Amino acid sequence: MAYLLAIGFLIGMRHALEADHVAAVATLATRARSTAECVRQGALWGVGHTATLFLFGTLVLLVDQAIPARLAAGLELAVGLMLIGLGIDVIRRVVRDGVQVQTQVREHDEEIGHAHDHGRQRRGGMRALLVGLMHGMAGSAALILLTLDRTTSIGMGMVYIGMFGLGSTLGMALLSLTIAIPMRVSADSLSRFQGRLHWAVGLLSMVVGAIAIYDAGVAGVWVR
Repeated sequence: MAYLLAIGFLIGMRHALEADHVAAVATLATRARSTAECVRQGALWGVGHTATLFLFGTLVLLVDQAIPARLAAGLELAVGLMLIGLGIDVIRRVVRDGVQVQTQVREHDEEIGHAHDHGRQRRGGMRALLVGLMHGMAGSAALILLTLDRTTSIGMGMVYIGMFGLGSTLGMALLSLTIAIPMRVSADSLSRFQGRLHWAVGLLSMVVGAIAIYDAGVAGVWVR
């Protein structure tokens, strides 16, 4: 049992490194103004991801019926659209505000106190949680099949999903820390590079989203 739970935890950590997850957390990191905030958003993504995985997984284990392939494809399609939207939002902010304006806003926020900053952090945390919820719904079908192959009871399956979610949460927090480092360096000393980095993040998210839509719609069950 301990070996099985450890496997679930490690697979969950690796799961956090999938391309659509990396793209999503990178777009969220463009809004974070500190390393700690970036890591917190990554952890909240993991909480949302785990919540929907656990909910969907438990329901499927209880009714002993897999998620329909058409529904799973629809959820993947929704994730692709979400990633495109996140990428467009990053590019829109860079074009609208510019890096220099963002720096001035950051300095102004520091002057007017912590209340505004706390409100912004709450909105960022809620955004990360919602993105994680969507990713959890889209990834639940594959995880449930994996869980059914590895476990022999409903209780064991629920614990396995929980350990998988814990691993993905830790993995995303560590990934967010890795992403936060170049973001903070560029924000503090290389304004022009920061703008290019944000452009790259936005375009990456849009490309990954387009690939997800293709996989779910053109190459998946939606054309059948």
